[in-house]
Amino acid sequence: MATATATAHVNGTSLHYEDHGAGRPLVFLHGWGTSGRVWDAQTADLSRDHRVITLDSRGCGRSARPTTGYTIADATHDTLRFLETLRLNAPVLIGSSIAGAFVLEAALAAPQRIGAVIPVDAGVHHFATAAGMRQATARILSGLRADRAATLAGFVPHWYRPGAEPALIDGTVRQLLHSTPLIDGLVTDQAAYDPRPRLPRIRVPVHFLHGELDTEVPLSVPRECAALIPGARLTVIEGAGHMSQQDHPERFNAALRAALDDRTGAR
Repeated sequence: MATATATAHVNGTSLHYEDHGAGRPLVFLHGWGTSGRVWDAQTADLSRDHRVITLDSRGCGRSARPTTGYTIADATHDTLRFLETLRLNAPVLIGSSIAGAFVLEAALAAPQRIGAVIPVDAGVHHFATAAGMRQATARILSGLRADRAATLAGFVPHWYRPGAEPALIDGTVRQLLHSTPLIDGLVTDQAAYDPRPRLPRIRVPVHFLHGELDTEVPLSVPRECAALIPGARLTVIEGAGHMSQQDHPERFNAALRAALDDRTGAR
């Protein structure tokens, strides 16, 4: 099994990635402020029969921390240039939380270069349109400016199902604290993001995966988005929260494999 830890030079910055296994390429994108490590359980399983690539976004993990580039459009541009750099053939893009927006935008911008997209626990338009969400976002941003560590310690536990291991939550908080605070630009951008009018134009296969117990993004969000995209599907991960790939990795991996098998012959 091929394994590589490397750096890609993309849009004027350096992005760290790991590349495991061989076969159909799967590119995993993490959510706000974490890193490719959130996909460790998927790498261990899927790399047995796929090429699994986990990317650290700019400002996060082991990637560089430039002073600009922290919007959804910027992250989408980074993703597409990364695919070009690795010369991947029809990869499947799998994006957690806000990275669900990155993969949907990539599908809209460059459908000819993408095999399928799988948004995971994706907020999509929720933070821009749900009642009270803009005010809640403003409170989070204010808290991050005043006391970043304390705000994250109170915020992150809600990403996981009740009873999740404290070490898992603590590890996520540490990843967020390691990232540059400039990533907060993504939170601001998300508060005005609503791609629903453009979703019917997506022409690559889309399969949403979403935690049943996600309290950050209700199931109504992926249900609405899937209904807008021709042929899109939704699988609910029983008993999982917003970080469903870590909450119940075995259930998640089974659902992901089923989604991949469902698209074996897709465009």
